[in-house]
Amino acid sequence: MKGIVSSAVVASALFFTGCGDNKGDSNQASASNESAKQTYTLKFSHVVSPNTPKGKAADYFEKRLEELTDGQIDVQVYPSSQLYKDNAVLKALKLDSVQMAAPSFSKFGKIVPQLALFDLPFLFKDIDHLHRVQDGEVGQALKDMVTAKGYKALSFWDNHFKQFSSSVKPVLMPEDAEGQKFRIMSSKVLEAQFKAVGANPQMMPFSEVYSGLQQGVIDAAENPISNIYTKKFHEVQKYLTISNHGYLGYLVVMSEKFWNSLTPDLQTKVQQAMNEATEKEREYAEALNKEQFNLIKEYAEKTGKLEIFELNQEQREAWKNAVSKIYPEFYDKDVIGKDLINKTLATE
Repeated sequence: MKGIVSSAVVASALFFTGCGDNKGDSNQASASNESAKQTYTLKFSHVVSPNTPKGKAADYFEKRLEELTDGQIDVQVYPSSQLYKDNAVLKALKLDSVQMAAPSFSKFGKIVPQLALFDLPFLFKDIDHLHRVQDGEVGQALKDMVTAKGYKALSFWDNHFKQFSSSVKPVLMPEDAEGQKFRIMSSKVLEAQFKAVGANPQMMPFSEVYSGLQQGVIDAAENPISNIYTKKFHEVQKYLTISNHGYLGYLVVMSEKFWNSLTPDLQTKVQQAMNEATEKEREYAEALNKEQFNLIKEYAEKTGKLEIFELNQEQREAWKNAVSKIYPEFYDKDVIGKDLINKTLATE
């Protein structure tokens, strides 16, 4: 019996020793897996300086995503066209040469022309209505269209609303635009908008707008306050009208290949960081718009060379009645689409 008991004790000792070894192996394997966790490098390319709303939001996104992923995703922001200009970045995203960018809507014109929805004049009641559209069904439909073209569309970022400026007369009623040569960027919507009120739309590169206004090649323009102030358009125009008639913005997109390489958990964290960065970007854009408008007002008061007006409700209604007649021209779903336009108008 003693021999049998001894054997049992030895066997028992071996059994528990084996269990201890297996547990150690398991812990070691877990630690090994943790240390071998895949890391990612995300290059975010944009064309503006770091102190702009887009630039500051990109930097915020970098910091927040690295926090949320404990550094598993290393975000590297390249501002001021250090990697790519907007006209080249969409191709770079396709090749996964860069993983994220925030081009202006106009750069998607040939890919998803429906983004011209934001060019339609007097479509949005105010900035809050605009954001409800972007964050709702219409915004998701537009992002899905971009995603279907081989990108991952993440969020809309603000530049801001556009304003009228002129050297001829204040642009307060639709008839005030008649005969004036307005600079526009390449857009069928903008061309139709000015033709609807008897104006003469002139396509011109943005880099030539200042000299065009200064030399009288064009009479008038439409720009957000940031463009007007930084490019000093207010110094070569006599009248500025706060009309908030159209919108300029950016769409933040990611390389489809990079997005698909991420685990569902990491994808969720990317979207969370982007949602938070979007809120920050909107705050930055609104603050900058107010700050620069105040500087333009100071210039106007100091020099007496610029008069500033703001459309009242009656004037806005007159403009909307005059230009909304172009909406049906873009009802075709391959252009913008009646459904998107009507859903935008119906958004509360």
